[in-house]
Amino acid sequence: MTISVGEKDFAAYVIDLMQGIGPVTSKKMFGGIGIFLDGLMFGLIAGNELYLKTGEENSNEFDALGLLPFVYSKQGKELKMSYIQAPAETMEILN
Repeated sequence: MTISVGEKDFAAYVIDLMQGIGPVTSKKMFGGIGIFLDGLMFGLIAGNELYLKTGEENSNEFDALGLLPFVYSKQGKELKMSYIQAPAETMEILN
């Protein structure tokens, strides 16, 4: 899957905004762009959408907001990952 120029630009914008939490970096992952802090992937950009890593502690909060998980196809199967759409206010908080 090719990453569009718009997706690269959006990723660069998000990475720049996130520098306040530490040295955030990115690399191509799962057909999108993985977002890392201290070597741990905590976010994903795919289709100009920001997804954040969730776990047992916070996945219910994201579900309650009606946010969708990141899903990708591999060998004809759809795989759901533990990355959920970031709430709309996330970008406002980072600004």
